[in-house]
Amino acid sequence: MTTTNGKQKNDVLLRVKDLKMYFPITQGIIFQRHIGDIKAVDGLSFEVKRGETLGLVGESGCGKSTTGRAILQLYRPTAGSVQFENTELTSLKGEAMRKMRRNMQMIFQDPYASLNPRMTVGNIIGEPLEVHNIAGGKERRERVKELLEVVGLNPYFINRYPHEFSGGQRQRIGIARALAVQPDFIVCDEPISALDVSIQAQVINLLEKLQEEFNLTYLFIAHDLAVVRHISNRVAVMYLGKIMELTDRDTLYRNPLHPYTQALLSAVPIPDPVAEAEREKRRVILQGDVPSPANPPKGCNFCTRCPARERVMREYGIDCAQIEPKFAEVEPDHWVACHLYTPSRVN
Repeated sequence: MTTTNGKQKNDVLLRVKDLKMYFPITQGIIFQRHIGDIKAVDGLSFEVKRGETLGLVGESGCGKSTTGRAILQLYRPTAGSVQFENTELTSLKGEAMRKMRRNMQMIFQDPYASLNPRMTVGNIIGEPLEVHNIAGGKERRERVKELLEVVGLNPYFINRYPHEFSGGQRQRIGIARALAVQPDFIVCDEPISALDVSIQAQVINLLEKLQEEFNLTYLFIAHDLAVVRHISNRVAVMYLGKIMELTDRDTLYRNPLHPYTQALLSAVPIPDPVAEAEREKRRVILQGDVPSPANPPKGCNFCTRCPARERVMREYGIDCAQIEPKFAEVEPDHWVACHLYTPSRVN
């Protein structure tokens, strides 16, 4: 399938390989010395195809938002490769990086904090047009009105300020700002988590409509598994800076392989009392707390809470606390980082 600009819809748009984002821990006031690192993102590898939505899920603090910012080079990665349309972003600087940012935008989590309260809606949405020398004057104003209509807002709101809008309307303004430079790729950083439940579905439907209309590619970051199932084509499950499992949406929800994914899905409510009662018997309750990203386990990051750890030791003689599992393709397009499913263990 070919898009209107002649590019294949299923081409790989973004390649991430061994991405790491460490934040240094220092000690001392005057003479600071480096004593460790917070390993927010620790060796991620995945691809995003043109026109698809890759959902990135996991509990708070696992590194989802940091991953999105590192991909867009808002944080400069500690190590690894980020290729966008075969261009290595980690080596771009200055004007070259600024030009590349026309193709990549971000919708932020908090619509209250991501909009400048001293700027009108027209200036907020029009600023990217000015920065990238796309439009100015009357043309810019008309383009802003068009964008407001695209996201379902009255174009006559152009002279209003952010405080005059509701949370859902502010998020629509943020979406319009992201669309202003006609990007190919958008990182949606939990775009509905700060909104009322009644508004969340409207924003999700708007994002789907815009994706179809403008052939957008999304990295959709969230912790709500029901929302991710609705909007995503494929889903990556993160835990403590690493991807535990990556596959298409239907396979993940029908046949989760990693113990962490199984635990997450077992906690999702089902609107069927009979099915919910039956699943209560199989619910996975994780013990303990998430380790600190400043001192993650030596082996598998999930080993301190994994219900399958003793089974791995008993059946395969592998100590999950000492040996890190490979992130391997155990079925077609189904990647898992678990000793239960390393290629040598698959029948």
